[in-house]
Amino acid sequence: MEYRNTSSWNVMISLHMQHGRVDLARGQFERMSERDIVTWNSMIAGYNQHGHDFDALCTFSNMLRDSLLLPDKFTFINALSACTNLEMLKLGKQIHARIASTNFDTYGPVGNALISMYAKSGGVQIAQKIVEQSGISRLDVIAFTSLLDGYLKLGDLKPARQIFDSLKDRDVVAWTAMIVGYLQNGLNTDAVELFRLMVRDGPKPNNFTLAAMLSVSSSLTSLNHGKEIHASAIRTGQASLVSVNNALITMYARVGSINCARKVFNQIHWFRDVVSWTSMIMALAQHGLGEEALEHFEKLLAAGIKPDHITYVGVLSACTHVGLVEQGRRYYNMMKDFHKIEPTLSHYALMVDLLGRAGLTQEAYDFIEKMPIEPDAVTWGSLLSSCKVYKNVELGKVAAERLLLIDPDNSGAYSALANLYSVCGKWDDAAKIRKLMKDGGVKKEQGISWVQIKNKFHVFGAEDGLHPQKDEIYKMMAKIWEDIKKMGFVPDTESVLHDLEEEVKEQMLRHHSEKLAIAFALISTPENTTLRIMKNLRVCNDCHSAIKFISKLSGREIIVRDATRFHHFKDGFCSCRDYW
Repeated sequence: MEYRNTSSWNVMISLHMQHGRVDLARGQFERMSERDIVTWNSMIAGYNQHGHDFDALCTFSNMLRDSLLLPDKFTFINALSACTNLEMLKLGKQIHARIASTNFDTYGPVGNALISMYAKSGGVQIAQKIVEQSGISRLDVIAFTSLLDGYLKLGDLKPARQIFDSLKDRDVVAWTAMIVGYLQNGLNTDAVELFRLMVRDGPKPNNFTLAAMLSVSSSLTSLNHGKEIHASAIRTGQASLVSVNNALITMYARVGSINCARKVFNQIHWFRDVVSWTSMIMALAQHGLGEEALEHFEKLLAAGIKPDHITYVGVLSACTHVGLVEQGRRYYNMMKDFHKIEPTLSHYALMVDLLGRAGLTQEAYDFIEKMPIEPDAVTWGSLLSSCKVYKNVELGKVAAERLLLIDPDNSGAYSALANLYSVCGKWDDAAKIRKLMKDGGVKKEQGISWVQIKNKFHVFGAEDGLHPQKDEIYKMMAKIWEDIKKMGFVPDTESVLHDLEEEVKEQMLRHHSEKLAIAFALISTPENTTLRIMKNLRVCNDCHSAIKFISKLSGREIIVRDATRFHHFKDGFCSCRDYW
């Protein structure tokens, strides 16, 4: 073996590890006749940094067994980091015991490494005790985010927020981690409040912070929040990033502002990636602008950008929402044969939906039977919905049975089958299905609608009598009902799937949740304001027809997002052209 002093060997090992040449570093290590603490630490740290955590722990164990050297803080930090990555709580405790037995200082980096290990490995209570003993002021961002992750798993963010509020040096990573923690726990309002505090008193939000907050706006369907975050992105210089613009396109589309989504997309003309194009195609499809979505897809192809499987979800969705059956077939074949993308369940379900919505229910069923993978609940649910629209009882029964085999507690399957019987006048069969639901303890999902007025969300159910302004709302709805009937509106009492008197049916229709939300919005906003209504279920035929008349009566644009898409009502017409 050529002569080289230990320091020279250590430099070579360090260089190999820095460049990811783990095997060369290992070879150098094994050739060494003498090793010092730097040698061992270089190997343990290198293994840890390059994802070879088990090798890092084996090397740590060999050091304890074969050398007379005592571990230093770097040894313990990297060994604990390996335990953290592997979530090896038992071994981490053993290392902690050794640290304690040697009276090692745990008030700095070693303490943070211990906190991270316990928090990530299922020992968050022990991590909390270490924090209490060593002091929150010494907590670094890595340890804090690990603690946050541990509290997330427990579903308790109060201790995490207390620690966050006490941190001396809260950088953008800590702020973002706390915001994302709220999001992952469904605490959107807390996330919004913390973001506003960050903008006022904290560091500048980065692209990860903004992306997280844009997802909040999307889930809250809040245009105001979305615009606030967009403004923050412009102020902080993040609005030029493609990733932020892609998130903005999705956010604006989901809150119902397709024009704003278009503006953002047009601003990134020279920097569009496949995500940009896909986001815009999905946005247009969601708003029923199928032809425009397909034009964008053709431009994507002309630009030499290869679509991915998500792009094709948007393309097939665009065809589905406007009934472009032949184009849908052609793009589906292009995906498989030209771009060599293997269809997923999402693509299969969209093809079934495309065929079923167009009345080709038998072809849709045949398509399902030929699928190379097992159809899921969404696929059978799509066929069942189409069978209800086209009153195909026999095929609807098959779809419902197959759906309930996959998901026995699916209330939508029972409801759809009962409704199918009802629209066909089979009241006894419908009653039997509803009895099956009741006896099986399956609860039907309640239809609700909501609207945001002055940053406050107002939620309505059918026949809702809980709103503090219920008397005004019902009075307004009664006036609207009479006015639109004078304009030619005819209530679609077939939408009430119960065997009741016509007068009772009409009263029930008048008080559907989306109608109450619109009545409230009309009395709560200035003239010419666009109304944005959100609904958790598919809008019914009667509401769809009524809202067209209400848009003409009020001179307002009314945007309604239901479970599947957006409807833009204006001057008595809907963007979906009555195909939804």
